Amino acid sequence: MERLGQPAPPAVVAARRRIMAAVQDELRRRLGMTFGLAELARVYDAAPGWYLDLAARTAPKVPDAWDPAVTLDAAFAVYARQASDARA
Repeated sequence: MERLGQPAPPAVVAARRRIMAAVQDELRRRLGMTFGLAELARVYDAAPGWYLDLAARTAPKVPDAWDPAVTLDAAFAVYARQASDARA
């Protein structure tokens, strides 16, 4: 959970983990348990419309954790492993 090799403060790391969990909950809500990578990509394309609001609600006092290039992308990468057409 570091960006460019620089360690993040513990509060930021904890907030990123909470945001990632919230994103994964949102992905389950939007996609269900069975989905393909193309469906996940469509949700990713729409993420700018909902991600920052979700991050701000989840960790309102830690805006340093909201960076979508870190937290959103990490949550999607983890979730992509569960796609029906993901390779092991």
